[in-house]
Amino acid sequence: MKPERHRIQYGERTIDFSVVRRDRTTLEIAVEPDTSVMVAAPLDATIEVIKAKVHKRAAWIRRQQNFFIQYMPRTPERRFVAGETHLYLGRQYRLKLVAHTQERVTLIRGFITVQTHRPGRPNVTRDLVEAWYREKAHLKFRERIEANLQRFSNPEAFRPEGLIVRHLRQRWGSMSPSHRLLLNHRLIEAPVGAIDYVITHELCHIAEPHHGAKFFALMDRAMPDWPKRKGRLERLMA
Repeated sequence: MKPERHRIQYGERTIDFSVVRRDRTTLEIAVEPDTSVMVAAPLDATIEVIKAKVHKRAAWIRRQQNFFIQYMPRTPERRFVAGETHLYLGRQYRLKLVAHTQERVTLIRGFITVQTHRPGRPNVTRDLVEAWYREKAHLKFRERIEANLQRFSNPEAFRPEGLIVRHLRQRWGSMSPSHRLLLNHRLIEAPVGAIDYVITHELCHIAEPHHGAKFFALMDRAMPDWPKRKGRLERLMA
């Protein structure tokens, strides 16, 4: 069944939300990582009743949306020219371009060194560096998944079914209903502690899909210092 689209007015703000009808007796509101609002409603619930419930929870919805807005990546895109600073695992490195017949990217003595036979083409440099970042991201993220699984008393119950690494515009990661972990490839720029925060956050969604009290209680048990890690991620990547 296709979701219904509705909105309410809350003060000077408009809250858009989608309604999915299900065979259930209660109404549930969830705010997703992209700040969208989803309402799971009984089949016979009227739109008036649904809107009244959303309006009643509007303050909570706005707090959740503000939480996720802070969580979204905001770092401006960097240029891919010699001397430009780029991040890798929380440290700054300058790009060094070397004319070479073979194309290769390496991390040497504080530089991300790019060997390319077209050093004057920033788009070529960008493609080489982004491919290097993705390769490093796949390796590091898999390593950190294994490390962070050990935060749970039953690690296998929180093991994702797969890992997808790609460019995401509005979030650092998500966990699909089928328990596939999606991570933003730009997260490889963040410190390991911040990477661990995002991964642990998403692993918790295997047990608790929504950001309710049970979810945050699980986060507190698995990673008691998660607010500090979250803050560092936001400061460094803002």
